[in-house]
Amino acid sequence: MRLEDKLEQALKPTIESMGFEYWGVEYISAGRHSTLRLYVDKEDGGITVDDCAQVSYQVSAIMDVEDPISSAYNLEVSSPGMDRQLFKPEQFARYQGQTVQVRSSVDVLGRKRFKGKMVKVDAEGIEVSVDNEIYPIPFDCIEKANLVPEFK
Repeated sequence: MRLEDKLEQALKPTIESMGFEYWGVEYISAGRHSTLRLYVDKEDGGITVDDCAQVSYQVSAIMDVEDPISSAYNLEVSSPGMDRQLFKPEQFARYQGQTVQVRSSVDVLGRKRFKGKMVKVDAEGIEVSVDNEIYPIPFDCIEKANLVPEFK
């Protein structure tokens, strides 16, 4: 099981019991300067600094007991933000029709980076329209995907 999946299993129930949505987690390994970045959200009004502090306190206690990361790291609790990273198929589905930036681990029709409208989401992956061409990207090939904020 991937570290991110173990972390989700350990942290999601507590975060949701506090009234927040578990959005995702990323672990950036950098020796003594490693970072565990946890994203949480809340439907009514978004996340405040106090919300982040409250989640951080609870998560720190869980991490001390579970100890899934043996080396030192910095814990960051954050809102997903306007350019939110998308982790799960249901998150992609929520934002179908919006502009995304995607990095793929394999070439898809000759490229690995895409920025365009996410025109389709299904059980296997997404389709992104870039310069009037549709690129099918399987979920298991997506290294990173973010929404691209559009200001009107």
